Amino acid sequence: MISTSNVTLRVGKKALFEDVSIKFTEGNCYGLIGANGAGKSTFLKILSGQLEPTQGEVVITPGERLSFLQQDHFKYDAYPVLDTVIMGNARLYEIMKEKEALYAKEDFSDEDGIRASELEADFASMDGWNAEADAETLLNGLGIETELHGKMMNELTGAQKVKVLLAQALFGNPDILLLDEPTNHLNLDAIAWLEEFLINFDNTVIVVSHDRYFLNKVCTQIADIDYGKIQLYAGNYDFWYESSQLLIRQMKEANKKKEEKIKELQEFISRFSANASKSRQATSRKRALEKIQLEEIRPSSRKYPYIDFKPNREIGNEVLTVENLSKTVNGEKVLDNISFTLNRDDKVAFVGGNELAKTTLFQILTGELEPDEGTYKWGVTTSQAYFPKDSGKEFDNDDTIVEWLTQYSEEKDVTYVRGFLGRMLFSGEDGLKKVRVLSGGEKVRCLLSKMMISGANVLILDEPTDHLDMEAITALNNGLKKFPGVLLFASRDHQVVETTANRIMEIMPGGHLIDKITTYDEYLASDEMARKRQTYIMQEEDN
Repeated sequence: MISTSNVTLRVGKKALFEDVSIKFTEGNCYGLIGANGAGKSTFLKILSGQLEPTQGEVVITPGERLSFLQQDHFKYDAYPVLDTVIMGNARLYEIMKEKEALYAKEDFSDEDGIRASELEADFASMDGWNAEADAETLLNGLGIETELHGKMMNELTGAQKVKVLLAQALFGNPDILLLDEPTNHLNLDAIAWLEEFLINFDNTVIVVSHDRYFLNKVCTQIADIDYGKIQLYAGNYDFWYESSQLLIRQMKEANKKKEEKIKELQEFISRFSANASKSRQATSRKRALEKIQLEEIRPSSRKYPYIDFKPNREIGNEVLTVENLSKTVNGEKVLDNISFTLNRDDKVAFVGGNELAKTTLFQILTGELEPDEGTYKWGVTTSQAYFPKDSGKEFDNDDTIVEWLTQYSEEKDVTYVRGFLGRMLFSGEDGLKKVRVLSGGEKVRCLLSKMMISGANVLILDEPTDHLDMEAITALNNGLKKFPGVLLFASRDHQVVETTANRIMEIMPGGHLIDKITTYDEYLASDEMARKRQTYIMQEEDN
């Protein structure tokens, strides 16, 4: 168990948390939620001991081991991948290294033998003989191939390092597990694996995530941060949302009844306070009036952008024809003879772990890359807007936000452009910020503003939920669901895919395409699709 007692953290004059006393118990998975800047990651750092509170304390049951997801992706560059994972249990790793040093000694003494015996006993009690196998299981589940397990961490990509650090946090069955955005850089398959791991995890988990489907799957309780306080709710994310909205409605209804009673008492007092025969009753009502207290209803600190994609023209029956498209990138064939035709009602989600293939296809369809073979043709009534995975070059200039967005608008009126920015929570002086210095989330909101102002009837989005908070993801999800045009998109957010797509495409290793008109959950549940996916994977492994 881990708990806090009157924890307060002040940053300057501002109190990020104030007198927070909360208890996290064994057997529960807590989803820590709140608006951007509410302090979710900061609170996890306080719980893990990385950050000292201004006052108050964190209490952990004696003897329990706490593990957390490291955020420094370069910390273990000098270590092998497997060692990095096993370091998740620091004591076990120390024993392993001390054993290795003892057995490597040329002058192995009796004292060394006694010490080695003690270490072997501790090693066995901690299931050390299975440590490497357990670490490999975690890595494979998260999508780190076996051939990478023996490499040094500095040989891995940034996304691969994140997965290794997640495996490190999960390693060795910790008593308390703290995870800050564990689904970042995971594809949907790896997220599904992590969901099952946490569902079957018996100890205490506290997780920060913007993935609503993930929180619904794994959480037994929600810890909501708002205005420096943390309120616990039983149930998953959807249950929290319904409960919090119900609580607000109940408070408003109670206040309405109280206001009606106040008005009734005030009218009686006003009519009869000067009437001698009624003065006693008027005095009694004054006392009753003084006892009525309205509930304070503070608005949430959460802010939802308004995302609404409105095409300038209706799309025709001919949308997109792709024939025999192939592309090799850095010696790897990522697209192999791909063909498909889009219809005017298609909302296509590209799923699976082959992220390079998805991005390459999007870049070809938007004219950024040329295919090696094959052709594609857009219908004459279509207009496309593209959300790239890597948007760095979009913002490599000294424009202000208003200037940047105006260049993409047919209507150059500043008030018109600011209207789109206002919907995306850029108000007042925000529009004068230089785009070069924007945060990841602000850049995403700018790109979505650009797509809205374009009036396109075909939207192509490559991982648009990266860097967005839960409120913005919810707004984007709603905007995509009601968009009347054609969608092609890739997203790690299960709920966005499930509630938006009516057609699923997966580009397998080697560049082959699976194309199915279905929802995402139906696709995952399909035995036929599972067999096809496994066949493609086995074919590639044989090659």
